[in-house]
Amino acid sequence: MATDRREDDFFETYTRGLTGEDVQRLFTRDARDAYRFFTRHIDEAAFAELPPLQRFALRARLLFLAFTLKLSPARRALFGVSLVAFVIGLLELFAGIGFVSVPVVPFILEIPLPTLVWADGTGWLVIGFVLVNLLGLLEVADRLSLKNDLEVAREIQLAMLPQRTHAIRGLEAAGRTRPANTVGGDCYDILRLPDGRLLLMLGDVSGKGSPAALLMALAIAMLRTLAAENLPLVGLLERLNRLVYEQTPGSRFITMFVAAIDPASWTLTYINAGQTPPLLRRRAGTIEPLATGGIALGMFDRATYEAAELTLDPGDLLVAYSDGVTEAESPNGVPFDDTGLRLLLETHHDDGLDDLGEAIVAAVVAHADTARLADDVTVLAARRLPPVPGDA
Repeated sequence: MATDRREDDFFETYTRGLTGEDVQRLFTRDARDAYRFFTRHIDEAAFAELPPLQRFALRARLLFLAFTLKLSPARRALFGVSLVAFVIGLLELFAGIGFVSVPVVPFILEIPLPTLVWADGTGWLVIGFVLVNLLGLLEVADRLSLKNDLEVAREIQLAMLPQRTHAIRGLEAAGRTRPANTVGGDCYDILRLPDGRLLLMLGDVSGKGSPAALLMALAIAMLRTLAAENLPLVGLLERLNRLVYEQTPGSRFITMFVAAIDPASWTLTYINAGQTPPLLRRRAGTIEPLATGGIALGMFDRATYEAAELTLDPGDLLVAYSDGVTEAESPNGVPFDDTGLRLLLETHHDDGLDDLGEAIVAAVVAHADTARLADDVTVLAARRLPPVPGDA
């Protein structure tokens, strides 16, 4: 009795939410949409004049190729092995040729027709194999459709970030990012303020993937709106913190470094809101971490921030970066660390900013020795250019 109750509970749990409409949609709309997804590049008119059987065989072949070529090489090989194993199993279950009686006149006349004979249960195995493959087809179609949507989101996200080196009155700035997934939660921005200052921002949203990417886009939009009001840096961060606190879930926050450079006096004013301290490499070779600021944005409603000021000399280089740079680990678990970044700055400090960003990202990828990073990697660099000989 207890066993029957457990079986009933299991069946109820397993089929919870299942309706006849769901089953019907699975074999009608979902299967049709999956077929259209995999065959969307096939010209149906090219074989419309073929005989029905030949047309069916050609469609099945094209669908098979369209599906399997979407798999990675290893998974494609695994799928091929499963097909071969299925065919071998069918051949072993084949029992020969027999005859089956087909009624010509019910209850009066029957004629024997030759047919293939299989071991008992073969039909159920074939049905199970076909249904499992249909499930795989539907799942792959859904995932690839989602991946296509994420690729579009990636293009939109990258389009929001500055795509070129900004240069004004002896100052240049540029950024570089590489998301760990299709979309990421790191962001940077370079804005010209109404009073002529250049605003630099690098932020890192907690988490990765689509949720972090959405919050990243929101953070950029809010920062650009506030920047147009020409607020002091402390007022800008406090306003931005309140907006992030109000507009995001309590489990989310944003670490951010914001700096404003005045090319008239070469004063750099900055606030570090929980971000890994950027490095300021002086022309003489000394390196200063910039850590003054406060806590990450969105953690508390009324958080306060402290700004620090310093003067940029000709040739000084500022490099802000996300923690994906220094926390990237080698296969042996050794982090890239602040030491690795400082060594890179010694080697590439005279490079163009785009080349410097590429060099840092490439070094992190090489250190991690993997095609897929564990965290987003973002670099934002700014340099006060040395005076050009001959200029007044």
